[in-house]
Amino acid sequence: MSVVILALETSCDDTSAAVVVDGTEILSNIISSQVDVHGKFGGVVPEEASRKHLELINHVINEALSVAGLSFKDLDAIAVTYGPGLVGALLVGVSAAKAIAYGLDLPLIGINHIEGHIYANFLSEPNIAFPMICLVVSGGHTDLVLLKKHGCYHVEGKTRDDAAGEAFDKVARSMGLSYPGGPLIDRLAKGGNPDAITFPKAYLEEGSLDFSFSGLKSAVINYIHRADQNNKEVNKVDLAAGFQKAVTDVLIDKTLNAAKKAGVSTILLAGGVAANTRLRTDLSIKAAKTNHRVIYPPPVLCTDNAAMIAGAAYYKYLRSAFAPLTLNAVPDLKLGEERYEGRFRGKIMQ
Repeated sequence: MSVVILALETSCDDTSAAVVVDGTEILSNIISSQVDVHGKFGGVVPEEASRKHLELINHVINEALSVAGLSFKDLDAIAVTYGPGLVGALLVGVSAAKAIAYGLDLPLIGINHIEGHIYANFLSEPNIAFPMICLVVSGGHTDLVLLKKHGCYHVEGKTRDDAAGEAFDKVARSMGLSYPGGPLIDRLAKGGNPDAITFPKAYLEEGSLDFSFSGLKSAVINYIHRADQNNKEVNKVDLAAGFQKAVTDVLIDKTLNAAKKAGVSTILLAGGVAANTRLRTDLSIKAAKTNHRVIYPPPVLCTDNAAMIAGAAYYKYLRSAFAPLTLNAVPDLKLGEERYEGRFRGKIMQ
């Protein structure tokens, strides 16, 4: 019997609702972006993001159901991102999901945002064989995660300072580009020479699978400042290409090292930066030489969206891993942990 899940995602600046069947069939995936709202500030303003979520959440939910051709009575469960993310933004989605679950007497499923990004891969390719290594790379996270089975995660490496996506956005801002900067740098870099300007690559201590992009970010910003002081024009396409190469080379090398260390043959990409064309292309080429298979979602499923939350929720539904109505937003939620007690099915606490 099919399982129909309505999922909500409001962890940052995208208001999204999706209806997904059995963790793979996307009936709808509505995403209302706030890029125009935050672009003039050069980044996300948390209070403004929360207000926009409040304005949009009901409209987005109704549109998701309409596009799916379903009504509330056709649903089997409600899923929602409850962390990590901006606490005010998370609360909008969590409150809406709890209200729907209570009103319809349906199971509530709390999902970790990073977990959702990982499961975006299963939406397009549901039969991926375990174990596998996943590189989760976005504006707020850069993690190497070993997956041994559904719901079983071990973080092999993580960022010690700026995440890769955060470095992209900050460098883009220094180059005078708008927000979000990652896609713009990717586009610019295609016309540049990645070896024209050499920037440092932080591999850290020998054998480390952790990341650090703060020094690289500073090196690029200092390069721009020195050029300005000397009245020299910066070649932005070469700058973008050199910076992007410094980021992706480290991401690729450490991901392949993690796969080799774990003895796995499958590598997943997840998160907003997983849409980066150089990262996808170069990782696939290098992985093929070591007999590793690389899987990544289509670009629309790399950025924040509710379909990936529904995808992850399906496997929790199969385990009856439901959340209580006391579920709350947890802005610092870690992958693999669940910050709530008890289980909830309908209106009965067990």
